[in-house]
Order: sequence, then C-alpha cells, then structure tokens
Amino acid sequence: MLRAIVLLTAAFAGGLPAHAEEPNQVVIKNFMFSPMAMTVKAGTTVTWKNMDGEPHTVVNDAGIFRSAALDQNDTYQFKFDKPGVYKVFCGIHPYMKATITVQ
Repeated sequence: MLRAIVLLTAAFAGGLPAHAEEPNQVVIKNFMFSPMAMTVKAGTTVTWKNMDGEPHTVVNDAGIFRSAALDQNDTYQFKFDKPGVYKVFCGIHPYMKATITVQ
C-alpha cells in the first residue's frame, strides 16, 4: 500500500516519465522522449506529441526528417519506409535523444 502511495505521489508531482497514449507514439514531456527507444516495422508511421509547455523539435541526425517547433499538444509524424536505426534529437535541446529502430 505504501509503495502505491509513493508511486501515485511521484506521478502527480511529475516524477515519473510520461508514456505513449497510442501505439507508435513518442511523448515529449519533462524534456525527454518517452520511450527513448522504439522498434517498429518498415512502413510504420511514428507520432511525436509535445506535452511540455516549452517548444521542442524532432530532428533526425542524418537529416532525413525535421519537424517545425512543436508547441504544447502539437504532433509530428514520420513514416519509416526503410529499415535501419534512426537517431533522433530535439534541435532546441540537443541533449534530448531517442532511437527508432526500423525492421
């Protein structure tokens, strides 16, 4: 019971990372991508949703895709047609990183 109270308290205080609400969705919250790593099949569209009050971008380090600045509740989608490992970061906050592996 005490553990449940601690987890609930942490969740309400913003201490736990956000989780995707939909399949193939990456949530941007607390200056993090969640999940930080995702594996999808070729042909899958991934959606990023910014839940922070600060703008963020979704940028591929190889220059394959780049979103505009996403305000709170804005989304960006990219369809991954080719297998590979795609490194992603926020162009505004480059320490925010994630990896999408496409099979």
